[in-house]
Parts: sequence; structure tokens; C-alpha cells
Amino acid sequence: MEQIEAKRILQRKRDKSWFGSSYNVNLYRGCPHGCIYCDSRSACYGVEDFARVRVKKDALPRLRQELAACRESGVVATGSMSDPYNPLERRYGYTRGLLELLDRYCFGAAIATKGTLVERDIDLLQQISTHSPVIVKVTITTPHDALSALVEPHAPPSSRRLAALEALSHADIFAGVLLMPVLPFLEDGPQDIRLLVQLCARAGVKFIYPYFGVTLRDRQREYFLQQVRKNWPKVWERYLDYGEDYLCPCRNDGELWQIFERVQPVRHPLPNGADCEGLPVPLPKRTAAPVLTRKKSLPDGRDFCCPDYLSLPFFWRLELQRWIKYPTATPIKAVRA
Repeated sequence: MEQIEAKRILQRKRDKSWFGSSYNVNLYRGCPHGCIYCDSRSACYGVEDFARVRVKKDALPRLRQELAACRESGVVATGSMSDPYNPLERRYGYTRGLLELLDRYCFGAAIATKGTLVERDIDLLQQISTHSPVIVKVTITTPHDALSALVEPHAPPSSRRLAALEALSHADIFAGVLLMPVLPFLEDGPQDIRLLVQLCARAGVKFIYPYFGVTLRDRQREYFLQQVRKNWPKVWERYLDYGEDYLCPCRNDGELWQIFERVQPVRHPLPNGADCEGLPVPLPKRTAAPVLTRKKSLPDGRDFCCPDYLSLPFFWRLELQRWIKYPTATPIKAVRA
């Protein structure tokens, strides 16, 4: 695999509101999933030939040094610019190496992915969760495999991602769905959103975080509109109404938000054979996911800003288990946070 130069591997974040992460790591550059809406094609990121996957030179040895030098531990996010579980990860194992280092130096993990290879690393995620927060966010934008094959042509189908979420749930990993973007005129049918919520409930996900719309700019917009015109010419004409707007919300976004308030409770079996009710809980609309944090001290004297995922105040939470054992066993009530 081609290696590229990078000034740093571990990036400190100024804004910790997105799922409580303090640091960011992208070992790979480029992504082969081919999602037609991917914002990482935008010119501001300066990634040429985005479909070609490269890795940062000496990424893991340098990351080891940078983690060891940190005065404060925290949660390390990965997956913002390139999927950490792209197909090449199966061969090279850089993401697994990342998780091993996070475990060694007592850092938490916040993973965003469409890749089902995350199941391979359940053992490491369980080990990290014994001392630090762990959250896995799997992007699913449609319940239909046929549509996901057109919108995300080289990513695993939606049904396979739901199966990976079910495996994570059974392993007591705090995992849920990023329902974003929901493409206007393609993925915004109320019946489709309702179906996806039901499927997520059956998979045992802990949350769904939606954005009903898509953001478009410069060359990302050009590529997206080319693909829409190719596959859905009549839909392409409707997108022209957005002009050069960056924010392109679904025209029926108000109705879609209401689905989270009105969807009926669902039942699903727990591992012990019992049933429990799952009820989507409506929370305020926000474009970020602030997390309550608390500080704790590690044995080596470093501070650790620890996000409390049970207190996520701007999530659409699904109460799919009567107890969520993360980070402590605390009952979750189906009430507005």
C-alpha cells in the first residue's frame, strides 16, 4: 500500500462536543466505498483521487510515541475522513493496531464506519471498555439493500451493517446508527424511516442519530449531482431547486422528526430469552451530539476526560434493554432527556 507523509497522527480536538472525543486519528487517506454523497471529496480537504486508499507513513510507531507523550487521556475518534474498516484493513490491520495502542495507554475509542470488519475487533473493544469509554457508530441511510448499492456502491449492504450492529450489541458494545445523510427525494420516505427504526430496534442498537438532508459544496456537489442524474434523472431536476445551498434539507423533515415521536414500541428478545419494549425517545434537534464529561485520574497520574454516553442529551435514544451496562449499570427510562 502506498504510504504518505503526515505531520502528526494524533490530533487534539478543540471542540469535544461530537460524541465526547478529545482526539482524532485517521490512519488511512482515501476511501473505496464510493458513497455518492461523501463530503470528503470537497476541495477544502485537499484529497486527490479520493477512491485510492493510502496509509500514513510509520503510523503506528508514531502514534505509540504520541499517545505516550499525552498528559491527558481521553476518547480517540477515528473514521471522520476515511473508513477505518475499509477492505484493505483486513490485510494490513492498521485499525486493529490503533485499538491495541488505545488499550495499552488507557484511551477510549469512538469509531465511525460502514465496514462490517469491526466485528473482528469486538475482543479489543470489550477490553478497552473495561477502563475507558467505547462507542461504535455505524452509518446506515436506507433500509433497502438495492438502494444502498446505488448510493454507497462499494460499502457492505445495509442488512449486513445491521447484522454487525447486532453482534456488537450482543457483545455489550455501546453501538448505534448514524442515520445521515438522508438524501432528499431518495431516502426520505416516512415508511422507509419507520422501517429502519424497527430494524435497528431488532438489532439492539443503543441510539439513532439522524440528519434529514445532505450538505453539498464545490466538487463534492458536482460528483453527487452527476451520480443522481445518471441513476435518477427526475430526482436530479428536483435537486436543482437547491441552487448553490450548502444545507439541502429534506422537504418533509418535520414529518420525519415526528416519526421518532410516534413510532410504536417494538419487542425483541434479549439474550436470556425475555422480551423488553423499545421506544424511540424524542430529543431536541441539534447538529452535534454534546456529551456530559467527567474527569478521573489514571494510575499513572494523568487526567482522563471521560464522556458519559448514558447522558447523551441530544440523542434519539432507543431503550432496547432495561439496563445498559455502560459505563455503569444504570436503568434508562423512556422519557425526554
